[in-house]
Amino acid sequence: MSETSKILGPVILEAGVIIEDYCIIGAVPRGSKLGVLTTVIGTGAYIRSHTVIYAGNKIGRNFQTGNKVNIRELNQIGDDVSIGTLSVIEHHVTIGNGVRIHSQVFIPEYTVLEDEAWVGPNVVFTNARYPASPDAKNHLKGPVIRRKARIGANATILPGVTIGENSLVGAGSVVVHDVPPNTVVAGNPARVIKSISELPY
Repeated sequence: MSETSKILGPVILEAGVIIEDYCIIGAVPRGSKLGVLTTVIGTGAYIRSHTVIYAGNKIGRNFQTGNKVNIRELNQIGDDVSIGTLSVIEHHVTIGNGVRIHSQVFIPEYTVLEDEAWVGPNVVFTNARYPASPDAKNHLKGPVIRRKARIGANATILPGVTIGENSLVGAGSVVVHDVPPNTVVAGNPARVIKSISELPY
């Protein structure tokens, strides 16, 4: 581990973890105290410079980040997950095995990404249906991205929307309703345009 990085509180780093310069692992979330939440990072992780990983994350094998990734507390992250440069993962997010999150993606609280989901650059997920409501934080509901679903660059996914297994969201789409499995959607608002079986590749 680089001498410029910091490990705070109880952190378990399994074999072969590489941590580059100026990272913080185990940052204490607001309302908690040092030593309360244990952070676990699995074998073979590669944490690139200026990444901040808050306390209480459970991260599997072969994890990697780009530079300046921010991962809030109390997430469950599977094996073989990659999170790109400048992406932000809020707290209480569940990420399955083999998930690829590209650069500058925003994933809010209570989002679920199942195994092998793929998220393109600059995608924004949302979780507050009425952000200005005084009670908004008590009704947060992130999107659910089912197994092997793919989200194209610059798409926006609204709160509570489910993207079906093996479906594809076109670049720049705004998804306001659930997407069925094995379906291609695109547009604003996103509409079904074909099935996955009709794609040329």
